[in-house]
Amino acid sequence: QVQLVESGGGLVQPGGSLRLSCAASGSIFSSYSMGWYRQVPGKQRELVAQMTSGGSTNYADSVKGRFTISRDNAKKNTVYLQMNSLKPEDTAVYYCNADFGVLATGTVRRVVYWGQGTQVTVSS
Repeated sequence: QVQLVESGGGLVQPGGSLRLSCAASGSIFSSYSMGWYRQVPGKQRELVAQMTSGGSTNYADSVKGRFTISRDNAKKNTVYLQMNSLKPEDTAVYYCNADFGVLATGTVRRVVYWGQGTQVTVSS
């Protein structure tokens, strides 16, 4: 079983910063990618930022230049999302996403996992 534990959400004023963390644990054999999505009520979940195992990154146009995804080289399978110059429209529940190869009954299966979500509210 694999678990994703997120932290770092909260309330911040426009123009402020927050850093989200996501740590994965469990029977992880390999990692394809980890990233962050967000969702507001009534809308589809959307990609915010993603990093592949090779270090390639992909960002939503709305966050380019403001958000940075990174990984902890010392702590395997841990990613961060540094969010700067936050805007009210960044308010959402942010979900960690991971695409892992996991050990199951003697084989390796590719599985996508989601964290429980952390609320980010940008408001004055």
